[in-house]
Amino acid sequence: MVILCPQVMLRSVFRSLRTNTVSAQRSMSQSSLAGRVAIVTASTDGIGLAAAEALGKRGAHVVVSSRRQANVDKAVALLQSQSIQVTGTTCNVGKGEDREKLVQMTLEKCGGIDILVSNAAVNPFFGNIMDSTEEVWDKILSINVKSAFLMTKLVVPHMEKRGGGNVVFVSSVAGYQPMQALGPYSVSKTALLGLTRALAPELAQSNIRVNCVAPGVIKTRFSSALWKNDNIVDEFKKQLSIKRIGEPSEIGGVIAFLCSDEASYITGETVTVTGGMSCRL
Repeated sequence: MVILCPQVMLRSVFRSLRTNTVSAQRSMSQSSLAGRVAIVTASTDGIGLAAAEALGKRGAHVVVSSRRQANVDKAVALLQSQSIQVTGTTCNVGKGEDREKLVQMTLEKCGGIDILVSNAAVNPFFGNIMDSTEEVWDKILSINVKSAFLMTKLVVPHMEKRGGGNVVFVSSVAGYQPMQALGPYSVSKTALLGLTRALAPELAQSNIRVNCVAPGVIKTRFSSALWKNDNIVDEFKKQLSIKRIGEPSEIGGVIAFLCSDEASYITGETVTVTGGMSCRL
């Protein structure tokens, strides 16, 4: 018969508690969105795809979309290879009929809607803001702001039927600190901060939380003109506490958190994920 001293027994107990706690947390995080349905716009690449992946890994059925079928097919195959429940379709969020088709297909395939991640954005202009045209402003505000609101308006009634839901807008650090040569785009991202604040109190009455994520410079194809330029990267790094460019998965994880019950007391907020860049208004 082996008799353990009290110190050894205590260490064994604490080790067991630690292991069980970590295991429980891992299990909880992997299934924290089980049974929920998430629409993620512009989700076949970059931050949108990372958000779909993060939501899917936590148990949500994700609906991905972009304008090109080939991109949709590629994203669906990638997510399916990770055992994520996924449905995909083409959608140009700037077109009303496409937005309605996306919502209707989600209802038919998945039975409801619990989460909307509005990630679609364009930037057709690079230069002095005074050289931007009316057409540039129409395009940027239509896709980056108006479509985000109209998608929300479409999904809210279906979230209400499910007893509540979550909306997350993807803004940018440029919404707080306009970037040189990206004036109209920066203004559109500032508008999303305001849209978040305007919608949150109204939709809270329906148990729908509305939040926003403002990424810094993230390594995506969309922002490649910034992070592929060594001189620009060096200038950005001077403003960063974490001296590197961010990864899409680091934004996807924050989005998934905001959509989870762990964030149940958070609404009307914008979470900046910038590597420590000072960016408050």
